Amino acid sequence: MKKLIPIVLFIFLSLIVKAREIKILSPDKQIELTLSTGTADKPGLTYRVNFKGQVVLAASPMGFEFEHQLPLSNHLQLVLAKEKLINTSWKPVYGERDSYRDHYRAVTIQLKETTKPFRSFSIDCRVYNEGLAFRYNINTNKPLTITRELTGFQFTEDHPSWIAQHSQASYVAGKVSKTMNETERPYVIRTRPGCFVALGEAALTDYTQMRFSRAATDSLLLLAALKGKVVFDRSFSTPWRYVMIAGSEAKLLENNYLLLNLNKPNAIKDVSWIKPGKVIREVTLTTTGGKACIDFAAKHKLSYVEFDAGWYGHEYDNAASALAVNVDTSRSPGPLNLHEIIDYGKQKGVGIILYVNQRALSKQLDTILPLYKSWGVKGIKYGFVNVSSQAHITWLHEAIRKAAAHQLMLDIHDDYRPTGYSRTYPNLITQEGVRGDEESPDNRQALITIFTRMLAGAADATNCYFAPRVDQMGSHASQMAKAICIYSPWQFVYWYDRPAGSPLGKGGAGTNISAAKATVPVITEIPDLAFYDDLPTVWDDTRVLNGKIGAYATIARRSGNNWYVGTLTDEARKFSLAFSFLKKNVKYEATIYADDASLQTDTKILIRRMKVDSATVLDIDLKNKNGAAIVIKALNK
Repeated sequence: MKKLIPIVLFIFLSLIVKAREIKILSPDKQIELTLSTGTADKPGLTYRVNFKGQVVLAASPMGFEFEHQLPLSNHLQLVLAKEKLINTSWKPVYGERDSYRDHYRAVTIQLKETTKPFRSFSIDCRVYNEGLAFRYNINTNKPLTITRELTGFQFTEDHPSWIAQHSQASYVAGKVSKTMNETERPYVIRTRPGCFVALGEAALTDYTQMRFSRAATDSLLLLAALKGKVVFDRSFSTPWRYVMIAGSEAKLLENNYLLLNLNKPNAIKDVSWIKPGKVIREVTLTTTGGKACIDFAAKHKLSYVEFDAGWYGHEYDNAASALAVNVDTSRSPGPLNLHEIIDYGKQKGVGIILYVNQRALSKQLDTILPLYKSWGVKGIKYGFVNVSSQAHITWLHEAIRKAAAHQLMLDIHDDYRPTGYSRTYPNLITQEGVRGDEESPDNRQALITIFTRMLAGAADATNCYFAPRVDQMGSHASQMAKAICIYSPWQFVYWYDRPAGSPLGKGGAGTNISAAKATVPVITEIPDLAFYDDLPTVWDDTRVLNGKIGAYATIARRSGNNWYVGTLTDEARKFSLAFSFLKKNVKYEATIYADDASLQTDTKILIRRMKVDSATVLDIDLKNKNGAAIVIKALNK
């Protein structure tokens, strides 16, 4: 019987392609994707999406417009469809889990025009329990220029959505009809109670970036807006266009591994040099400050010290060379002996990361990479890279691969939002593309970010603790909770803060000027630091226990036998937290870090400990813009 299944399946598909449409079901049969070539009265390639029997997307356009060629969308016939069911799992080098399930129904559909010029192409479709994705495969052996992608997302009602117009913008609560031109992805929309949708792209490596714009003729039709033309002189596949679907925003976030599944497996054979960890930024650009950061990192279980902009000169000066140390005097008086610091870090088991601006990268990348490797540098932060056009996207992903060839890890700052490439090249540890603490987002913004931007993957959110802006954003316990909730394998902590022994005078980032004097946030040895000392940056399991976009979130993550829980809120909230995620018949000790405004300490953190197990239910009372962090360590296995 087993041998007959492929034959029956082939016959079924052979019959289907004689029709005008193909239906594809997710493995759990909750999601249905239908592709259609249209009718005689209404020709045109479209797709539809249903979830649990109800419409998510109505007939939505597909296809392309080209330079000097007819559009590719109408007068098409289905030629062949090949189907297979994939059910496997894979282990990442690091991640939010120690393994990811990859379970989907795949169909590759061959199409051909019924009129001149009789072009043919194919579409790869994957329908997961977590959503669906499709990409176009175009055959060409001469230059082909795409001027517009016709892919659209047709809604039937004006649903609530969360909109950001660029990667570090504040999110605003909006509606589909209020979508601004070039809205960022992932784009999250609540289509009805119990149905949340996220739109975006995955595996973007040599194409132009996609955003979302509202159609001029239909306010409920969102279009894939390309950031420029796309040119190929060979056969190619587009990035995946995905539609994530879940019953809640919490489940949508838990399913964010869909983007990784849409990327190719790890291409780096030896990954022993790829090491996530916590990072402190050295803000004074001095030898004394660098050594102070290394001493602090070694004492408090941080893995890296990062030297940010200014160590090789003014980052916006085209004459500045990233091949030698030449401190920007507008940022710091120095002196900075970087090689002495690198050697000192080696003695203490602390690695060095260097920031390099796009201006220097574009001219010196092929020299920088082997040079920094010879210096003993562990990683680079690519700064202010361009990420819109096809040329910029292609250059950047080549720069990721080149860094891997020299065993250098990467953090990409500013406008880059991930599309899953860290699965293929895990030396791409993290990236910004987020409204992090540099922008002082309050808890509400953070709680939108968690359920929107974090669907795309890791975010370097520049977590602060001692800086005065913490009180503007929320609370110190909120900062702890964010360090758990906002995933980043390189977790930058104490972003504006200086450890003991670091110069406190003029110079460096993090200085806050008041009317009377300059103040510098200094890290003090207080009990709170134990939380950051304990905090892992990668995980064996992740559970989103509750959440509402912009309102509250509770996320539990496991590392080994221990669990870390972060919860934060915008408005005051009381709830009961069940510890049912813990392993049964194991005793644990929970250390709870919570806000207490009655305390006379600077951070107002109350620390208490209690014995817990899988039957424990903890009552939590959070004030406005507060949070709590819980470290749960196993006492027996």
